[in-house]
Amino acid sequence: MECCRRRATSGTPLLFLAFLLLSSRTARSEEDRDGLWDAWGPWSECSRTCGGGASYSLRRCLSSKSCEGRNIRYRTCSNVDCPPEAGDFRAQQCSAHNDVKHHGQFYEWLPVSNDPDNPCSLKCQAKGTALVVELAPKVLDGTRCYTESLDMCISGLCQIVGCDHQLGSTIKEDNCGVCNGDGSTCRLVRGQYKSQLSATKLDDTVVAIPYGSRHIRLVLKGPDHLYLETKTLQGAKGENSLSSTGIFLVDNSSVDFQKFPDKEILRMAGPLTADFIIKIRNSGPTDSTVQFIFYQPIIHRWRETDFFPCSATCGGGYQLTSAECYDLRSNRVVADQYCHYYPENIKPKPKLQECNLDPCPASDGYKQIMPYDLYHPLPRWEATPWTACSSSCGGGIQSRAVSCVEEDIQGHVTSVEEWKCMYTPKMPIVQPCNIFDCPKWLAQEWSPCTVTCGQGLRYRVVLCIDHRGMHTGGCSPKTKPHIKEECIIPTPCYKPKEKLPVEAKLPWYKQAQELEEGAAVSEEPSFIPEAWSACTVTCGVGTQVRIVRCQVLLSFSQSVADLPVDECEGPRPASQRPCYAGPCHGEVPEFNPEETDGLLGGLQDFDELYDWEYEGFTKCSESCGGGVQEAVVSCLNKQTREPADENLCVTSRRPPQLLKSCSLDPCPARSRKITAETAYKGLGW
Repeated sequence: MECCRRRATSGTPLLFLAFLLLSSRTARSEEDRDGLWDAWGPWSECSRTCGGGASYSLRRCLSSKSCEGRNIRYRTCSNVDCPPEAGDFRAQQCSAHNDVKHHGQFYEWLPVSNDPDNPCSLKCQAKGTALVVELAPKVLDGTRCYTESLDMCISGLCQIVGCDHQLGSTIKEDNCGVCNGDGSTCRLVRGQYKSQLSATKLDDTVVAIPYGSRHIRLVLKGPDHLYLETKTLQGAKGENSLSSTGIFLVDNSSVDFQKFPDKEILRMAGPLTADFIIKIRNSGPTDSTVQFIFYQPIIHRWRETDFFPCSATCGGGYQLTSAECYDLRSNRVVADQYCHYYPENIKPKPKLQECNLDPCPASDGYKQIMPYDLYHPLPRWEATPWTACSSSCGGGIQSRAVSCVEEDIQGHVTSVEEWKCMYTPKMPIVQPCNIFDCPKWLAQEWSPCTVTCGQGLRYRVVLCIDHRGMHTGGCSPKTKPHIKEECIIPTPCYKPKEKLPVEAKLPWYKQAQELEEGAAVSEEPSFIPEAWSACTVTCGVGTQVRIVRCQVLLSFSQSVADLPVDECEGPRPASQRPCYAGPCHGEVPEFNPEETDGLLGGLQDFDELYDWEYEGFTKCSESCGGGVQEAVVSCLNKQTREPADENLCVTSRRPPQLLKSCSLDPCPARSRKITAETAYKGLGW
């Protein structure tokens, strides 16, 4: 038994060694699995020279048996944009078959892109026909699977390519075109435009889309038509009428335009290589609407500066950083207002740090670390007064100069570098002003028509009203609503009317006419007449006078200033005119209209004094059975209410004959009933 135990004991190390040997061989075979392959060979030449191609590398299996894994690997190459004249890679492969007969005939072949079933086959369409043929089972390596994707065909299979141009990568560009970006370098712009076109305004600007914008889409609904204007960074201008459906190259930017009977669609993937101005041209009687959306690059961003020089050369000082507005297109520093345009841009706050802490040689070796001591106040911002507002109303801009100044112990103030004041925000140099609305015309209600039948005129008072609701000047005469228009009373007239409408000579027309003739003070020197004086006589013909001044409105102080007469251009209004105050001593003069044309514009004031009025009715033509009464028309002095000679009233303004029925009770049986026809004959009709 002991012998047996010894053998068993002595065999245990042998079994353990056998186990270690087997484990070692298993581990070595796993580690050396790739060792059955030869080393990878060099990378092949790229399948393309630009636009993204593919390159491959091979390796050889060293085992007599098959090796696990692939003997070929790929990578992308030539990931630089092709020049515009290079054309589409798939189109080049189709055009290579133009010299090869297909069924005994030559064709000019165009590419068929975005095939959902087999995007990596070379399908081409014969130009001018519906013939589509697969000219090759596989496109060349590096051909894009789809026009709007970086995925590429390799060995006939569509391989995923990320925006980092790596095979198998899923990294995407954000809406701003930044690979793996967060969308902070651009802003979404969307809106709607409604056409305001007319016979005098045939085109208008819809929206201006700046250089570098992406994912542009516009949809026009209506009869009007879109067209493009462009301007490159070098200042070259261009125009495209977009006359038909198709894909166009405009200033090296691809434009996809679709035209339908009732709408137009415009797409541009971008980034745009120029500023595009989208315009609309009037083509129909109804209005059109345009909806647009695009991503606009933020081309101005804040950039933090380095620390400015230390405020002291020794003994302890401070230094600050600042932020400057940087133009990403021109790579230069611009005014801060460009960065303030984007709400997404937040200006970095200045940083402050101590500097030059070594003691000064002439001192006792110690100085408290302070920017300035109590006897040396900190630099401060100082501003000049605001300039006059650029506009008197409707919103303008005024500016001022702001500088950093320093005051010494003696109280002398001098200008210093701006960085010394950066510890506090700089005062604004521009601000809005006069943001209230500009004066505008306000038309009051129309007067009654000047006639009671047929065609006449009606009038209204039009005032220039400011933002406070007060009557003022400054409205454009070109936009003033008219104060007179024709009117028609549907009631038929009982006697022939004049062919021309009757001019009104009523008090409210006089008010409207005085407003029409009046002038309001404006920012341009102009003649401003005051009100007419009373007539110099109480009867007969006299004179009226008024003062006419040359005046101007000072927009900044909103006050009126008198100027020399030669400062005003144009004819000077009359300062004297004749007037008529009525007949003297109750006499009724004879007037010749031709002789009175120069007197107050004919008989305007005279017409104001005398006018026709109805004064009751005549006796009824019958005592029973129905008769007729006629209204009595008299010429009256409107001030004294006394009858006047009919020659003093304007004949054309005489009111129409007015009749009414009367004595409608039936007559006794013996009485004879008079018909209406008999009554009219009795009145001379």
